[in-house]
Amino acid sequence: MKIKPIKTEQDYEKALKRLEIIFDAEPNSSEGDEAEILTLLIENYENKEYPIEAPDPIEAIKIRMEEMDLKQKDLVGLIGGKSRVSEILNKKKRLTVDMIRELEKKLNISASVLVNHYQLLTEK
Repeated sequence: MKIKPIKTEQDYEKALKRLEIIFDAEPNSSEGDEAEILTLLIENYENKEYPIEAPDPIEAIKIRMEEMDLKQKDLVGLIGGKSRVSEILNKKKRLTVDMIRELEKKLNISASVLVNHYQLLTEK
């Protein structure tokens, strides 16, 4: 087992090929340990080279609504009346701190995602 940090795209491709070969190795075997370490190195390289940006707060809400099979009307009372919900989801108004707190509790979306800046339609 010769493992080294992944610094280049070539190192990355080589690590992926090796992992593919030893992927089903027995846990706690030398190849199993190698697979575990390679996985960590690959993940670290991918996080640095191919970061995935968090969706803007409104997109995060819409994604969670879809996951939970919720409709716009299901947010009425949670973040305001029917027109307020529409304004928020259509990016005409910003989320307030109270709305963020409620959405964090009810939809289980991190407040750190909900407080991110997003562009209102009127700002274009």
